[in-house]
Amino acid sequence: MSEPKIAQKSPCKVDLEPGTYYFCTCGESKNQPLCDGSHKGTDFAPMEFEIKQKGDVWLCGCKHTKTPPFCDGSHKNL
Repeated sequence: MSEPKIAQKSPCKVDLEPGTYYFCTCGESKNQPLCDGSHKGTDFAPMEFEIKQKGDVWLCGCKHTKTPPFCDGSHKNL
């Protein structure tokens, strides 16, 4: 499998409503950190995740987290 593009070397703070979302795993989305379909034709697929309550979440911007889609600080080692 290919390596994802590093979209940014910091987490993305996003205020989300309860619902289902699709996290960009390839790093190519123009709608970071969420998927916009840019992965088509690659080895990547979006990661579905659910938010239970409204609020801020910190999603991974570097695409190297060990706890996707949430930031775990992996960007500090890139």
